[in-house]
Amino acid sequence: QVQLVESGGGLVQAGGSLRLSCAASGGSVSTYAMGWFRQAPGKEREFVSAIDWSGNSKYYQESVKGRFTISRDNAENTIYLQMNTLKPEDTAVYSCAASGSTTAFLEGFYGIPYWGKGTLVTVST
Repeated sequence: QVQLVESGGGLVQAGGSLRLSCAASGGSVSTYAMGWFRQAPGKEREFVSAIDWSGNSKYYQESVKGRFTISRDNAENTIYLQMNTLKPEDTAVYSCAASGSTTAFLEGFYGIPYWGKGTLVTVST
């Protein structure tokens, strides 16, 4: 059973940067598509970014394009989300997930089998 654990969240001022990590255990995720979702207080969960198993295909929500970069290290069983130029509206709990293909991330998060518990990112003005 794959388990995902996020880290790297915290409090940062607007314009600052954070790097989130998602470490997998209990099995290799090297053949899985992986990605990030976020949920702000009082709002629904939304897709942020996804990456295919090879790292060659990456996808981003429009509002984070040019600011966030997703990457993965299959040898370390870990994915990352580098977040730059953070805005108060980026405040949310960020969760990583793993699935058989990126389609699961792009067409809604239903059916994604593996989820982390999330890490809180707070961006102050």
